[in-house]
Amino acid sequence: MLYQWLLSFADESVFFNVFRYISFRTFIAFLSSFLLCWMYGPTFIRRLVRKQVGQVVRDDGPQSHIKKTGTPTMGGGLIVISMLIPCILWANWQVPLVWACIVITLSFAAIGYIDDYLKIFRKNTKGLSGKLRLLLEFVVSMSVISILIHYYDFPTHLHFPFFKDLQFDLGWLYVPFAAFVIVGCANAVNLTDGLDGLAIVPIIIATATLAIISYLTGHYQFSEYLQIPFVSGAGELAPVAATVMAAGLGFLWYNTYPAQVFMGDVGSLGLGGFLGTMAVLSKNEILLALLGGIFVVEALSVIAQVASFKLTGKRVFRMAPIHHHFELKGVDEPKVIVRFWIIAILLAIISLSTLKLR
Repeated sequence: MLYQWLLSFADESVFFNVFRYISFRTFIAFLSSFLLCWMYGPTFIRRLVRKQVGQVVRDDGPQSHIKKTGTPTMGGGLIVISMLIPCILWANWQVPLVWACIVITLSFAAIGYIDDYLKIFRKNTKGLSGKLRLLLEFVVSMSVISILIHYYDFPTHLHFPFFKDLQFDLGWLYVPFAAFVIVGCANAVNLTDGLDGLAIVPIIIATATLAIISYLTGHYQFSEYLQIPFVSGAGELAPVAATVMAAGLGFLWYNTYPAQVFMGDVGSLGLGGFLGTMAVLSKNEILLALLGGIFVVEALSVIAQVASFKLTGKRVFRMAPIHHHFELKGVDEPKVIVRFWIIAILLAIISLSTLKLR
């Protein structure tokens, strides 16, 4: 909104024309978000400490995690604040895709906040009921996608990476499919958030990748040249993505090993919902499975563990999600974290290569 006011001075000074460019607003949004998160971080953490918002560690987990008991959690609120304010200032709110992305992100963060609140303040170890949480997530996702399709002609085609002509029009079946992508991504990210900095860096990497793809998808000439689907307004998601990347970096300053704060469900569900929404709005629903391979493997490890134990009484891994399995095998936590980061970077590079390999 601020940029639109500044742009009104363009007739008086050529300088203000820079606010027309998505690239410039992406840069300024990134810088604003990082500084806000980095500078406000210590104050936010102190408030969490005063309110005794501490992490509860599982008794059956790695013994090295016992010392993390009491570490402030719900730090995802810092990320959401640091993302939202720059978005209000620098994003183009006249574009429906921007509204859709922000609404889903904030809604999922709110669901995560309720879950954290019940666990910490109400001493309900299970938090929000799993079925109720999924129901709320699906209702929000399906409602937003339905509005985009009905009122703004959002395309319902499903595109496949590596194949330029392979696509299917799902029609209104696209609504539950898109919701499944968003909800699945949110909960996969939630499962990944178990070690210091483990989840936030793959989130930053995936967001940066989707920011590039969204910019290209929203540019008719670039999308035509690369033979990727053109989505009107998708380029305006780049400044929004920049705020998430920057807020994530600012949060990592305090979340890196040994962590001063954890993001909690308010952060993991909100950011996971954001990633899923970015993939849907940029028409990269299938590519997300590759780009977010870390999250996919983490989720599948939990599914495999539960299914195996219920069917055979035996466990596939020493502990799920899989990052705990490596810890229990004797791999140091920092080494597990950094190796997962490396894999996330490799997956991002492969994902970007699909733009031309069609």
